[in-house]
Parts: sequence; C-alpha cells; structure tokens
Amino acid sequence: MEVGLVRSVDIDHEMQQAYLDYAMSVIVARALPDARDGLKPVHRRILYAMFDMGLRPETSYKKSARIVGEVLGKYHPHGDMAVYETMARLAQDFSMRYLLVDGQGNFGSVDGDPPAAMRYTEARLQPAAMLMLSDIQKETVDFSDNFDGSLTEPDVLPAALPNMLVNGATGIAVGMSTSIPPHNLGEVVDALQFMLAHWDGLDDINIEDLMHYIKGPDFPTGGLIIQSNNEEEGLTSAYGTGRGKVTVQARAHFEEMSRGRNRIIVTELPYMINKASLIERIAELVREERLDGIADLRDESDRQGLRIVIELNKTAEPEKVLQDLFKSTPMRSTFGIIMLALVDGEPRTLSLKQSLRVYLDHRLTVIKRRTEFELNRARQRGHILEGLLVALKNLDEVISLIRKSPDVDTARTRLMKRFKLTEVQAQAILDMPLRRLASLERKKIEEEYKEVQALIKELESLLRSPKKMRQVVGDELARVKETYNDRRRTQIVSLDGSSTQAIPLLSSDLTPDRIIWVAANADGMIARTLDENPPRTSGRDAPAWMARVSTRDTLYLISEQGEAAGVPVHAVPEAENPAEGAPAFKISALEAKDKLAGLLALPPKDLRSEGWFVFTVTRQGMVKKTDVAELPGPTAKTFTLMKVNEGDRFGWVRLTDGKADVLLATADGMAIRFSEDEVRPMGLVAAGVGGIKLGARDEVVGMELIPQKGEIFFVTSDGKGKRVEPGQFPTQGRYGQGVLAWKLSRTSQLVGVAAGKGTLRVTLHLDKLAPKAIRLDEAPLQTRAALGKQVVELKAGDRVVSLTAPWDLPHTNGRESGGNGTPSPGKPPAKKAAPPKAQADGSGEVNGKAPKVKGETKAAKGGAPKEATSDGKARAAAAPRAKTATAKPGAKASAAKKTAAAKAGPEKRPTLKEATTKAATLKGVQPKPKEEAPKATATKGPAVKTKAATPKSPAAKKPASTGSAKLPASKNAAAKPPASKPTPAKTARTTPPPVGAPVKSSSSRAATPTKAQPQERKTGGKSGAGAKPASKTSAGKVKPPVEKDAAQSSPSKPAGSKASTPGKATPAKPSPAKKTPSQEKKATKPADTAAKKSAGSK
Repeated sequence: MEVGLVRSVDIDHEMQQAYLDYAMSVIVARALPDARDGLKPVHRRILYAMFDMGLRPETSYKKSARIVGEVLGKYHPHGDMAVYETMARLAQDFSMRYLLVDGQGNFGSVDGDPPAAMRYTEARLQPAAMLMLSDIQKETVDFSDNFDGSLTEPDVLPAALPNMLVNGATGIAVGMSTSIPPHNLGEVVDALQFMLAHWDGLDDINIEDLMHYIKGPDFPTGGLIIQSNNEEEGLTSAYGTGRGKVTVQARAHFEEMSRGRNRIIVTELPYMINKASLIERIAELVREERLDGIADLRDESDRQGLRIVIELNKTAEPEKVLQDLFKSTPMRSTFGIIMLALVDGEPRTLSLKQSLRVYLDHRLTVIKRRTEFELNRARQRGHILEGLLVALKNLDEVISLIRKSPDVDTARTRLMKRFKLTEVQAQAILDMPLRRLASLERKKIEEEYKEVQALIKELESLLRSPKKMRQVVGDELARVKETYNDRRRTQIVSLDGSSTQAIPLLSSDLTPDRIIWVAANADGMIARTLDENPPRTSGRDAPAWMARVSTRDTLYLISEQGEAAGVPVHAVPEAENPAEGAPAFKISALEAKDKLAGLLALPPKDLRSEGWFVFTVTRQGMVKKTDVAELPGPTAKTFTLMKVNEGDRFGWVRLTDGKADVLLATADGMAIRFSEDEVRPMGLVAAGVGGIKLGARDEVVGMELIPQKGEIFFVTSDGKGKRVEPGQFPTQGRYGQGVLAWKLSRTSQLVGVAAGKGTLRVTLHLDKLAPKAIRLDEAPLQTRAALGKQVVELKAGDRVVSLTAPWDLPHTNGRESGGNGTPSPGKPPAKKAAPPKAQADGSGEVNGKAPKVKGETKAAKGGAPKEATSDGKARAAAAPRAKTATAKPGAKASAAKKTAAAKAGPEKRPTLKEATTKAATLKGVQPKPKEEAPKATATKGPAVKTKAATPKSPAAKKPASTGSAKLPASKNAAAKPPASKPTPAKTARTTPPPVGAPVKSSSSRAATPTKAQPQERKTGGKSGAGAKPASKTSAGKVKPPVEKDAAQSSPSKPAGSKASTPGKATPAKPSPAKKTPSQEKKATKPADTAAKKSAGSK
C-alpha cells in the first residue's frame, strides 16, 4: 500500500477482521496455556530467560529487576509489572502446587498483599523448573525468532514435569476462559504410567480407571473437596467432559476454652480465597447480626501456617456456627473446572484422558528428538575416533607427511588423499596434541571408540522400538515422582448426592479416619508418619515416645509438671522423623520451657464411651486414675492432667479399661503389681495416691499394664535384659514395697520395663551412642531372681538410660489405615462383657490379668486378704465403695438367683454398682455411698455377725478371672474393703502362699501371726514387703486392713465418722475408735507381740 493512498472499505468487515485478529492473538499468544507444557508464553519466556542467565537452583539469587529486564529486552515486549507479577506468582506457595521460581524476599501473601518492588526481591529457578527445561539444548523442541528476529525462543518446553495438571492454569481470553486445577504429582504420574502400560488399549481406558489414580484436585492451600456421588455433577463430569464444578471447603476444628466456651480454628482455606477478605466478610456478617454466636475474631497466622481463631459465645452451638460460616462465607465455595488449552495452536476443551494423552505424545516426541540428537552426536564422535585410530596405526607415516607439508591446508589434503579420510577426520588429526600419542592415551581412544559404537547401537535400537521409547518415558516419570512427590494436601470427602439440601458436616466428618504413627523425641520435636511407614526404632532418629493413633483423635502432650495440652492429631506435621517435625510448643498450648514427658491420644470427646480411664504415674510412685470423660478436647490452654508434687516429675500414662493390673518398677530393682481397682477414679486436679513405697534414693523407672499374653521385659543400665512371666509377680495391695524384680549389682540399676509378646520391638536409648532396637525375645525368659543376659553391647563409659516401647490405642490395634477399629473408647463394644482387643502397652493383647491357679488367693503382702472357702476359691472379706443402697427383705435370695444364673452361662457383665451391691448383700453388709471413703471399724457389729452366719453363696464358688472382661462380684468386693485393721503400723507381715498351694477353709480357725521376714533386698527371697497381717474376729474371720492413700496408715474410725478427703497422699490421723475390753485384748496382743519381735530384729 502506497503512503497517502486512501482506500474505501466496509467498516463492518474491517472491524470484524481486526477484532478476530486481536482475539486470536490474545487466545494463542497470551491467555491460554499450551497443553504440552501447561505454560503461557510469558511463563515460558521467564523460565527460559532465567535458564539462559544461568540462574540454576545451586547458583546465587539475582535481582528481580534484572530478570524482568532480560525478559522484556529479549522476548516479551510488554509491561514490566505484568512480567514481574507473573514471576512472583511462580514463587508463591499458596498459588503453585510445585514452585517453579525460588524467590527471596516478599513475593506477596494469601491476604492479597502485593509483592515488594522488583528492586528489592531476588529469584532463581527451582529444581522443578529445571525439569521443565531439561534437554532443551538437545534440539528436543522447535525454536522461533523473537519479536525483532535477533534471537530465538522455544515454542514449547520439553516439560519432564506434567506441569499443566500438577500446577494447573487460569486465564481469561476473548470469548473463552480456562480454569485447570492443580493435582498431586504422584497421582498424575501413576495415571500416566497406567496409560503407558495399556498403550495398545487406550481406547478401552475410561475416566473411572484414571480416577482410581487421580482422586481429584490437590490444591496448594489444602482444604476439603465435598464430592457428590452423582456422576452428572462434580469430578466425574469435569474429568469426563472437561467442564464441571466441585465444592471446596475450609478445614476447621474446635477447641475448648475456659468456662465452657469453645472456639473454631480454621487452618486451611479453599484455593484462591483471600484470607483478609474472608475475615472482613465474617466481621461484616457479625456486625449486621446475620451471624450469631461469635464473640471474637482474630488472625493468628504466622510462618508455621494459617490460623484463624473464631471465639464463640458460651451459649453458641459450635457445629451450628460452623455450618453458618460455610453457608454465608467463602469458607465453602465452588471451583469451576474448565480444562481449555491449546492443542496444535488451537483452543480445545480436553477431558482428563485427552490431557494425559497430549502430554505423553509430547514426551514421546521429546525422547525421540533427544535420541536422534544423541545418535548424531555419537556418530560424529565415532567418525572422528575412526580417523584418530587410523593416524595412530600409521603414526610415523602421518608425522612424516605433516612435516613435509608446507602448510596446514596441504597437510590436510595429503592426509585425506593418502588415508582416505574426510576433511573432519583430517582436521581432527591435525588438532590432536602430541600428548595423545602416548601409549596410555592411545588405549583411551580405543576404549572410547568401543563405548561410542555400543551407544550408537543402543540409540538405534531405541529409535526402532516404540515400546522401548514408552519405557524410557515411564522410567523418567518414576524418577520424577520419587524425587518430588509429596503427600496430598486436599482431602476429598464423599457424600450422598441424592439430597438437595446442604448436608451438615460434623468436625469428625471433616477429617479422614486413618491410622498413623505419632512420634516425639526427647527435645520435644513431634511429627507423624503414615501407618505403612512407622518411625525408625534405632539410630539417631529413634523417638522417645511413639504411638499408633487415628487422625481423628485428640493428641495430648504432657509436660514433666503434669500439665497437658490437647491438639488434633491431623495438626501434627508430617515428617520422616520427629527431628524434622515441629516443637511441641508450636502446635500446642505448652510453653517453650515445658519439657515433654509423655503422649496420649483419645477419640473425639463426643465419641468416647464409658468405662475407660487414663492411668498416670510419677517418678516418685504416685498413681492416679481419671475417667476419659474428664479430659477436654483440643484446648487453647493447658490443663492439669496430674498434680505433680515439688521434686517429682510426671512419668507415664496409659489408657485402661478399668480391669487391668498395673506393674511399677523402680531403679533399685523392685516391682509391685496391684489391681487397678485399688485406685479410685479422681478428677484432673488431684495429685493421686501412693503406688509403691520407695527407698531414699529410689524412683520409678517404668510402668506397664499386665498383658494376658506375653511377658514382662526388664533392662538394666549395663545393657542386660530378661523376660519374666507375669505370674512371678503376685498381686498386692497398692502402696507396698513390692517384690524383687532383679538382684542388681552395685554399679547397675533398672532403667526400663515393657510388656508384650516376644515379637515386640523396643528401643534402648544409650547415654552416648545412638539408640538401638531389639526384640523382646532376644532376652531370655527367666525368673525374678535371675541375672539376665547382655542384650545390647556397650562401649566403655556408655550405659542404657531409658526404654521406648510403641503402643496402640484399643481402637487402632489390628486396624489398617482407613479400616474399622476394634471396641474402644470411641466405639463401645456390642456387648459389655466383651473385652477390648488391645491395650496401650505395646503388646497388642487384652487388658487382662495373669491366669490364676486354683487355690491361689490375693493375700500377697500389702494386698487385701481374702476369706478362703472350702473349695479353694478366694472370697472377699468386705465390699468396696458403692452407691447408696438399702438392703431389702429377700435380698440374699435375689442375689443367689442372679449368681446362679451367671454361673449357668455367660451373660451381660454386671456394672460395678451391681457387683458391689450383690457382694455386700451376700455378706449382709450395708453398701456405702459412692462419695464417701470406706469407714474403718474395729468393733464386731451386726454386719460381721451376719457375715459369719451367712452360708457360702454360689458367688463364692465362681472361678477366678483369667483376663476375661467379666468381673466376678467377689473380685469387686475385694478391690476396696471398707473395714480396717486396728493394729499399729509395725506389725508382723504375712508370707503369700506359693502358686497353686491350697488355702485353708474359712471355717477353720486362723493360725497365729507369722514372724516378720527379713528384707528381700538382702535375701532375695521375700515375695512381698510393707504389708500388714489381718486381725481376727471372734468368729475366726480375717478382717482386711485399712486402704491407704499415703505412706502412713490411718487408725480406724467409728462407723459414723466423717470420711477422709479423697485424693490426698497422706491423710491426717483421726482419733481411734472405741473398743470393748475383749476386742482390745484380742487386737492388742498380736500387735504387742509383733512390736517386740520387730524390736528384736532391729
């Protein structure tokens, strides 16, 4: 067209043509990504410019302004802020699932804050970006001229990373837009490998096959996807047609506050939701009174993660407020999926299968072009080596010919003519340095030639075989997955799509029920791992505590001071070992100064059933039992799990079903076994009661629950270990000296105890070297008096300091991740009589007791003596605490009927109240109110006479418990006797009968008190310590001793006296009860005799 020439055109046609040109330019060269590499032109130019600048992940950062200038000047003649904002997005972890740019400085935030000015920030490429650019210098992709023709730029990147699916893309073109969500790299690679494996049958692959691997989008901000089961909606439609929508929801949980208040904690938001705008929206709804129940709102997000705190009123229902938030705010939003991308330069809406196929075709093309490039280069190198070998074979003649040539061109021509070489070969001979003439260098050339020929054959074979090409693509994808794969961040929750109304989700519904491992080390670092990848039990990464729990549980972190903080298990960061996790004070209400002393996990509070208790022990032997209902859910502040006295430390915690036997072991080698019934349930602020009497410098080093199957494992500081049958430890009363568990040398001490089968692996922590793991069956099965054997080799100066045993919660034992659990605190058993399937002792066994031999009683030292019957069965002497009940006429007959029915066959296990009332009725004893302590008495009242005159009931003939969940009434009656013994503290101690020894009938007169035995630590032969004999009544019946809560025994009180305050370790001594002269005579005489003998022994 000539300058100044005016030509008339149709304006309608001209505007249409101009607009179409503009629209296609926007579509093709600006707004839509290429389906092969998932990049828009500006993204591709930024990455290639940084690659050209040498900004590798291992190099130093460069100023963003310099990078932007490079992009603008060479490839992208547009605005600088457009380029900078695009580069900044590639460095935002809340925008990109797998970062392509490594930014240093302020690159924006989830609140919508803009990045800092480009003169302040710096950047370089991420390793994932290097995958996008891999092999680009091997002619794997086409290049085109830049805007001024001075340089070339790639039309597409090689993209060893499936970027379009893993990072997604958004863009608004002219008349069309795209919105491709990000996905998990491991899932996408699995789907690609599935297609490669079924390449010949690609037409038979459907969306359901691919969705078996790709579960759904995986957003960088996490959250939840509420998936409908209706195939016409949701992910199935989106992946099948390329268009659809999914509901994305924030992740939130509840925390309990003081004074009965709760708060909602939001930890993850839907993708592309502005946090600041969300908070403003919630505040606006509260001000307009359109959202009720919210008292305070604040943002506590930091570098550890997002945290929005929504405090509720005392009367607000947390679940209802949460549902209102989902309904009225962007906490629940819809993400539209439009998988529109460029294929062969044209916009196309792709299904999931088509997207994967386009990427695989691109990778096959890249591999083919790379192979051709490497083959050509190998052939060229082989051609040169052939010429060098010819020259080396005729070395003297070649040197002579070159020396006689007047110039280089003549020498080259003569070499080509004489040896029939090409110009390239002749030039290579002329360029060869003299050092290559050495014999060693000649061998290197020959070896290199052989290697090149082998490479040529391999590359030619690869080009001839499409199957091998697909194998190469699959292998490279597998390496990418192995290097860069991570866990899924967005959880998909499937709901019934038949309902047209919004389905309310409880907090327990928002978290998948998966079994995982939680582990913590001595430094207070904590992490979780998948069930199939448990923590290491040896080496420097071995944890000090580890437990198998559910993701729906509440994890309680307990300090040495007995303070605890509850956090949701899913809030614990995932890492391979605790050292890579997070400190306890970062994820809980514990402070940095608090030293971690234990872990406990419980189901959500609303799912806990009755009959389960938390049993805690301190280093100084204080024990406590607390109902699981007392423990709060996730807490904003710490609470007292056990009040720890000054100079003491919190030691151990276990979850029990109320029927376990407890074993405490001390550093001096002593151990005591007592029934859990010896410890009554207490509140959170209680300090507990004494569990074992300790020496001046002794302390508790381990606590375990006696398993039904398995042994007790002990380990000493000098690396010796042994296993002991639970039956070796007689059941005693609480707060005795126990029995000798190990006769130690002067230089060693007991450091740990574990219970379970021989296959259980435990970790022994050493003072200097890394922890070591052993199986329990590596230690010999011996008696208490045995000396054990070396189970871990120690270097000079080193010693074992502690032991770690993994344990399961009852509702996780035997489960696979996502499976159904066994009866547990969160899922009560179908029948009350059914025992739980596991205990929290690492053995995976029932919380049972060791089987009892016929005739064996519970009369070990320190234990409550039982009244023996003629058939060798032990019968309790008195009833435990029970709720107030009144004996009615016919009570004995009714109790006998119930007992006979129980004997006839297994029925529903009676409750503690029923069992206590029945046992008390059989003896003619009036049950006492539950809130009162047992009343000690030394007088012979009507109850005693009634008991003596009452014939033996069928209940007394029931066999002893062998670990079953059924609890006989006689055992309940013996657990907490209300009657006390009036003798002083220094009385003679009875020796327990040997296992299986017959017990005298209750009708026979009691023998005279036995002499006090010497201390066991000196002789090693005493089976009990610290116990007191039972006094006798005129009828020859044995009266049980007073239950002690502390080191000192309390004299008995009259029946009408006030009960002592529960929960205290050392109750005050009340005034003694009045006695009749005959009673004083009978009660004092044995005491005086025992006192004289005790003084003589001293």
